[in-house]
Amino acid sequence: MLAEGHLLLEDVPGVGKTQLAKALARSVDCSVRRIQFTPDLLPSDVTGVSIFDPEKRDFVFKPGAIFGNLILGDEINRASPKTQAALLECMEERQVTVDGNTYKLRSPFMVIATQNPVEMEGTYPLPEAQRDRFAARLAIGYPDINAELALLDRREEYNPLDALRPVADAEMIVRMIAAARAVHLAPELKRYVVDLVAATRQNAQVRLGASPRATLQLLRCTQVLAAMDGRDFALPDDVQQLAVPVLAHRLIPTTETTMGGGDTKAIVSDILRHVPVVSHPGRY
Repeated sequence: MLAEGHLLLEDVPGVGKTQLAKALARSVDCSVRRIQFTPDLLPSDVTGVSIFDPEKRDFVFKPGAIFGNLILGDEINRASPKTQAALLECMEERQVTVDGNTYKLRSPFMVIATQNPVEMEGTYPLPEAQRDRFAARLAIGYPDINAELALLDRREEYNPLDALRPVADAEMIVRMIAAARAVHLAPELKRYVVDLVAATRQNAQVRLGASPRATLQLLRCTQVLAAMDGRDFALPDDVQQLAVPVLAHRLIPTTETTMGGGDTKAIVSDILRHVPVVSHPGRY
């Protein structure tokens, strides 16, 4: 959110993807919209539509569900490609164009989308352009035994979401975004990030590497991680911590890599081991 990016939560059903998104939404006092993606969802349901007002004798724009600060898109890969495409302009340019008129989206603006990677029936894989607009892809994974036992005990008493209260509002988030942007990025660190992204394009296991948009978002996320750690400068360690969730979902492996059981996370991890960090005295 502070990096002004979007998040894709991709994991098997029932591990709490939607619960995590709801928890973040309840923690920020801002406008929250939920879009349940289904095969019959129309692009106008997302962006809005112009309807004729008999009293005004003119067309009036009715905003769609995308007009909010925090958008929860549940099961995004169940919508048709046509509806998925309605998000492209919103997520990148933070605006909506309907009937030739452009409407700006409010800041902060973030899309948190969920999808199940194992279900194929009734789903439409996200196209490369859509995946590239997500700053990061994260997986929750299964809880350990103790955590799952605690989950059972807690759910017997109440829903944990009911106890959540906002700890920030939209204005505070905007100020935090500005503070994160002020984190110093040394020229050597920028070169390191560019080298990492360039390595994804030159890797023999990758058919399509990361885009310049990925470079920008990796730097923005690095600034936020440094700010959250109380620093006004970023380090290579910050980049390395974020490289896999920011870059892996953007890569398209070759057919041989896929058939051999390789995955993009392993490719990015291997690139991190081989791309040297430029040594620089003092702070980055």
